Amino acid sequence: MDYRIKEQPGYSPKIGELVSMLEYTRAVTLVDLEGLSTEELDYLADGHSNSIGALLMHMAAIEFVHQVIAFENRDLTEQELEQWIVPLELGDKARSEIRGHPLDYYLAELKKVRDHTLSLMENVDDSWLYEEGQYFNGVVYNKYFLWFHVVEDETSHRGQIRILKRMLENRK
Repeated sequence: MDYRIKEQPGYSPKIGELVSMLEYTRAVTLVDLEGLSTEELDYLADGHSNSIGALLMHMAAIEFVHQVIAFENRDLTEQELEQWIVPLELGDKARSEIRGHPLDYYLAELKKVRDHTLSLMENVDDSWLYEEGQYFNGVVYNKYFLWFHVVEDETSHRGQIRILKRMLENRK
């Protein structure tokens, strides 16, 4: 694991630094997931918590949504929303529907979305990060913030995963 934020080959300087942050964040997440069983991925601490599997799908969903907003300057289509709404919103539906998958399933979903992100980022330059958009509620953002949020969201949910893993260890 590289503990330096630095430019990456194939990307403009600031985009490369952002890629460095995205990849470090993911590498730490992957270490925390090593060896988890399907039962552990499905574990619910109570009737209101999310499973590790659901949190992983949420990470993939957040990144996908940010790809669409940042690179295509649009909202999700009905078909995309149908595919991603449960992991985006989490809650009761996620507790009942996102289960029964082995770790490889979640890792493949995360990788598929990330590979597409990295491919898209090869085609933009640093000025792209500062392009602004506006949410439906009028709040202005720039694309740099969108990708900061992807990192922030994964880091936050990784903390939840660590708590769930400790709870699982205490059950043994």
